Amino acid sequence: MICNFMQNTIEKKVHLELLGIDGNAWSIMGAFRGKAKKEGWSEEEIRNVLEEARSGDYSHLLQTIQEHCV
Repeated sequence: MICNFMQNTIEKKVHLELLGIDGNAWSIMGAFRGKAKKEGWSEEEIRNVLEEARSGDYSHLLQTIQEHCV
């Protein structure tokens, strides 16, 4: 289930190329967190995306992170 926050900010993206990042879930989330922080996302925005990413399996994590990357 996607929370209301996610539905309201789905257009917000970070400039992150996932290709070449270690496929480990923690590496992917760390890369996302670092880039989002550098691009001015609030801790709450980052936390909400990562909570949603962790709410399912590995495929869900990848899909959620990819939805927030350009």
